[in-house]
Amino acid sequence: MKKPIKILFLTFTIAVLFYSCKDANKDSTTTTEVTNEASKPSKKSGQAFIEDDKSSTVLSIAMGSKDHTTLVAAVQAASLENALVNAGPLMVFAPTNEAFEALPEGIVDNLLKPENKDALANILKYHVTPGNYSKDFLKKFKKLGQANNAYVKVEVIDNEPMIGGAKILASINAGNGIVHVIDKVLLPPSE
Repeated sequence: MKKPIKILFLTFTIAVLFYSCKDANKDSTTTTEVTNEASKPSKKSGQAFIEDDKSSTVLSIAMGSKDHTTLVAAVQAASLENALVNAGPLMVFAPTNEAFEALPEGIVDNLLKPENKDALANILKYHVTPGNYSKDFLKKFKKLGQANNAYVKVEVIDNEPMIGGAKILASINAGNGIVHVIDKVLLPPSE
């Protein structure tokens, strides 16, 4: 009884392979045309710039927020848009505009200069953690490993998790993780 099933399965597999090879030859010009169109250089490229994507990402949430325009400008200046739309899960601690304004005068303007792109990227990566943890679940951690290979301290004060001394003001779920809105810019430890 097992032999007829094996023969039937083998016949089916060969038929599928033959049919798929036949279709692959038929569509080769279409594939070439699409490849040539996709390889045309554009000013901005990558997943972050696909306009037909309807799923919310941690980046699209920040871009849609009037309270995070400074963060979005920093992400763009550091060319990190594509990193924030990957499959994740990503947990982003997103400082508000007010948090950036609380930094010493001139710091943000200086970091947004092209020659400071690497330092800016390091600071922004310090705001990103792999994972998708709720505010309450964060209370279980002592520290979190950040995307810049540093650690940020987690403390619980008055039953609230404090991330590097920043308070979580709100949490917004995204298709590729979660955005925790925070009231302070996190600065990585000096090396």
